Amino acid sequence: MGLAGTGPSLVVGAAIIDNGRLLAAQRADPPELAGGWEFPGGKVEPGETEQDALVRECREELGVDVEVGTRIGADCPLHNGLVMRVWTAAIVHGEPEAREHSALRWLTEAELFDVPWLPADLPVVEAVREHLKET
Repeated sequence: MGLAGTGPSLVVGAAIIDNGRLLAAQRADPPELAGGWEFPGGKVEPGETEQDALVRECREELGVDVEVGTRIGADCPLHNGLVMRVWTAAIVHGEPEAREHSALRWLTEAELFDVPWLPADLPVVEAVREHLKET
């Protein structure tokens, strides 16, 4: 499975950081993932850059406008053959609301592992923890 720059095989996630805290989102569905916590985001559509997809997904899922920062962590293979890439992001407009998730929660560096992250997201959570320590 090759990865083109964009396409349906790529998923982007947003590590939204504000005042030293990370925004985590609890999955509502599908049933096998419901209740697990993740980075908000979604599939990169054909013709979209990863950054454009992230901005669109944050607007759709959270009702916020974000400024995309840098890639964080390694590519994360997902169970369905997709690959997730996570980018740091900062909210530039709006207050996050759980439109497609069960709940949202701001986590400090000390609280990062207080929620049951989905397995694919865990390696990036560790990278975010290191990032928060440096800021």
